[in-house]
Amino acid sequence: MPETEERICKATGLLVIEVLNSNPNGDPDKESDPRMRPDLRGEISPVSFKRKVRDLIDDKEGPVWKAVSLQFKNPLAPEEYAILESRGRVREQIRQEIKDNLFIQKYWDARVFGNTFLEEDLSQHLRTGVAQFGLGISVAPIRVDRLTTTNKSGVQEGKDRGMAPLGYRIVQHGVYCVPFFVNPTAARKIRCTQTDIDLLLKVIPFAYAHTAAYNRAAVEIRHAWYVEHKSPLGSVSDFAVIDALTPKKKSAPDQPSSAWTDYDVPAGLPDDLKSRARAVRDLMAEAYAIAAGA
Repeated sequence: MPETEERICKATGLLVIEVLNSNPNGDPDKESDPRMRPDLRGEISPVSFKRKVRDLIDDKEGPVWKAVSLQFKNPLAPEEYAILESRGRVREQIRQEIKDNLFIQKYWDARVFGNTFLEEDLSQHLRTGVAQFGLGISVAPIRVDRLTTTNKSGVQEGKDRGMAPLGYRIVQHGVYCVPFFVNPTAARKIRCTQTDIDLLLKVIPFAYAHTAAYNRAAVEIRHAWYVEHKSPLGSVSDFAVIDALTPKKKSAPDQPSSAWTDYDVPAGLPDDLKSRARAVRDLMAEAYAIAAGA
């Protein structure tokens, strides 16, 4: 990992996600029902989204890592982009890596998202992340369907077929917004580089398409806005950026939507905010342009 890299600027991001007959994030406290607030708006937890990014980077034989890692001027060394929050990790090995000062250089997600790997006298390695994802909330309330599914082979005694009562739980339609932020102050403390952030930005567009599942088949990031500020201190209000880029339901805002066309979707920042930013990027448009030229 290079010792000196371009200074990281503060940034504000917003993922605009459309969900169609899918469960973007199940709630383990409610039998994996789609997460929902008391006002019936859906939720996507920060942990849920970061898990998908981690899995794609962890899979060094997968198409996303193979394609994205070659988009840098100097191809990325896999051993410097390991994932701390992965299954099968060996705590004693990680403890030794901390003592040998290999920890930060090895684990990409520890540099970008931070880590809470506390080990007695090693607690100084508790660090907040550079990239922080907030709670995703649907623009309008959601409607949840619950279906019983079956399979041909019986698995219960006395049953000629398998049954999963109300086991298929999905949101009919929803548009969710997930905010995220890049904090340059945290980058200095945890030795996160611009290359680390660039890798995150290149993987975000594939987070749902390449981690699709049985009950999460149709979840798509429509826009992945990334607004770079003109200064590490910030040059525009985070909340103003998020509000300006958040879709608005055209009518009946307190009723569930049925299609993308139910929303007015911003095509970018208004000029007064755009002039105060260094750059306004849609990571989805960038990813499609690269894929089309591959």
